[in-house]
Amino acid sequence: MKTFLTFALLAGMGELMMAIEYPNSPRGPVVEKLHGIRVPDPYRWLEDLEGEETKRWIRDQSQVTEDYLSQIPGREALEAHVTRLWNVERYGVPTFENGWYLYSKNQGLQNQAVLYVTRDPKEEGRVLLDPNALSAEGTVALKSFEISPNGRYLAYSLSEAGSDWLTWKVRDVENGKDLGDEVKWSKFSEAAWSPDSEGFYYGKFPVPEKGGEMVAANLHKKIFFHKLGSTQDEDELIYERPSFPEQGLYAQVTDDGRYLIISVTQGTDPKNGLFYQDLRKANAPVVELFNQFDASYSLVSTVGDRFLIRTDLNAPMQRLVSVDLKNPVPAAWKEIIPEGRQVMSSVSHVGGVLLASSLKDAKTVVRRYSLNGDYEGELELPGLGTANGFRGRVDSDETFYSFTSFVEPGTIYRYDVVKDQSEVFRAPEVKFDKNRYTVKQIQFASQDGTEVPLFIMHRRGLKREGRNPTLLYGYGGFNVALKPFFSPSVISWMDLGGVFVVANLRGGGEYGEEWHAAGMLGRKQNVFDDFIGAAEYLITEKYTSSEKLAIAGGSNGGLLVGAAMTQRPDLFAAALPSVGVMDMLRFHKFTIGWAWEAEYGKPDLARDFHVLRRYSPLHNLVPQSDYPSTMVITSDHDDRVVPSHSYKFTAALQYAQAAHHPVLIRVDAKAGHGAGTPTRMRIEEVVDKYLFLSKELDFPIEGIELPEEKAEKNNPTNG
Repeated sequence: MKTFLTFALLAGMGELMMAIEYPNSPRGPVVEKLHGIRVPDPYRWLEDLEGEETKRWIRDQSQVTEDYLSQIPGREALEAHVTRLWNVERYGVPTFENGWYLYSKNQGLQNQAVLYVTRDPKEEGRVLLDPNALSAEGTVALKSFEISPNGRYLAYSLSEAGSDWLTWKVRDVENGKDLGDEVKWSKFSEAAWSPDSEGFYYGKFPVPEKGGEMVAANLHKKIFFHKLGSTQDEDELIYERPSFPEQGLYAQVTDDGRYLIISVTQGTDPKNGLFYQDLRKANAPVVELFNQFDASYSLVSTVGDRFLIRTDLNAPMQRLVSVDLKNPVPAAWKEIIPEGRQVMSSVSHVGGVLLASSLKDAKTVVRRYSLNGDYEGELELPGLGTANGFRGRVDSDETFYSFTSFVEPGTIYRYDVVKDQSEVFRAPEVKFDKNRYTVKQIQFASQDGTEVPLFIMHRRGLKREGRNPTLLYGYGGFNVALKPFFSPSVISWMDLGGVFVVANLRGGGEYGEEWHAAGMLGRKQNVFDDFIGAAEYLITEKYTSSEKLAIAGGSNGGLLVGAAMTQRPDLFAAALPSVGVMDMLRFHKFTIGWAWEAEYGKPDLARDFHVLRRYSPLHNLVPQSDYPSTMVITSDHDDRVVPSHSYKFTAALQYAQAAHHPVLIRVDAKAGHGAGTPTRMRIEEVVDKYLFLSKELDFPIEGIELPEEKAEKNNPTNG
């Protein structure tokens, strides 16, 4: 039976009445008994991503979405505005090795950033690798790269159509030509060069069965060594843990070339193991330095036979310790940088000093220390925002970092370690006046009294009368901190008169492991309470009202949106859940989903099952309920959060929806979980989302005078 929805759409000449006819979504008979409870799964058939019925459903749903969006006025003006803001140069933080400097650059509207190489960092240099030339649609992305110690070779990985699967290739840096080497079926891996530059270490999963590439569980990861000039079949197996198929293995080689480091993870749990192999000795064993999985251990650098380790063992906010390999027990550690009040997010050892980055209410602070831990002052950053980078060798006197904020695109700085000074390396020419906007950070009391930070931004002069279209964004999980970031889409939203809000929810990494732990497993409801509390604060403070409030989030943030809109459908006018984890009872059955059990819990355990079922968005939709206008967003090549989560949630929401609010799904073709998505597709998605919100929050784009349009009208030199 087909579902119909009647809605009123304001057009230029008056009110146009239309009817949405949703595609047929048959409710199948699948019912499972889980831990004594009958759990229907009527849309299980949508898990068959290659099935003709699923493909037809996607085509029909996509047509409905396209037809709906095409009726909303303002697309041309909005697309022109978003494109103009997006057309700004963007640079990556340079890496350097043996006289070569490498950095990425996107001229503005290129689908993928281009990799440049130069001997002189003051010059732009030449193109070393242009991913845009690898596919007509711009859907092949450069995921990562690493230059060999001798500076001759570049190992680089490519991803097609947004997939997490990587193909590694090797390019001669001098002549820009590829060698014949090719390594496939790598995933969640970097390249770690051997000290003699004769090959690199990488992580690889078993080759999946045909047809299972996008859905099969990723287990039994191994570390291999690829010798240049050989085939992948000849690659040497370096390390595996066959008794622990769900453990992840990640390889790196220390700057001095003495040790191969293997970090061993258990899903997404920040507690990990840290092993090493002495590369100076033939057939040296892998030594399990830390194997209790009782804390996080991250190698910063080596100083002779001592490892500098950043850890949260007995220090939830992290500390830096020196570990003697001859006596590595914690009692013998030497503390270099003690735990502070702010979470230490990273430490770099460059030019004989330590640069420690911390988060102060989600904003970056960088402090400088000697190798003995003597405090040498705080780096002067351009403002309150986010700084990333600071990579470099122990014997180098320079490093590079990026700085950005909500209203400042990423500028790249060179830091002179000797002079303790920063200078601009690359800076984009912005096409907007950042003084038009205001950004502030506040804290509000969540349901249980916990103080939760919010970033609130909008155009200056905005009146708080409870009628401003507002977009609330959050994530709240996996120890990920939402720090200030620049996005043309945020500027566009503010130019449309909107308020953009970022919530630093529990479950994130803003305040260390205790903040993370407060929003995971059985405490996950805290995250949703924080998000709902943020919405209520915005309404109470008259930034907006329920009729003008939309929520958005991706991946774990998509779960957040799904849970919030099913728990408090009355609170929001619109919802944009992107690539979300919507089926909390089956997430562990696909690709890397099993790894999230460390964060969410195990559906196969009764204790965790009952917790997950209470908030699983798919399982908490109540038929004949009034839900917000919703546009679910996913991609057909997302092999991290498989798109069946979004497909099933959309079908179930269309079935349950009683209100005259649309339930649409937007499916990107040849795209994945987000990384590597071509620029043109990013712009198209932003335009579609804002068109949707302009109708659902009732702020017509037509009639809004955008900044550049006003400037052109006031410019007497215009023809």
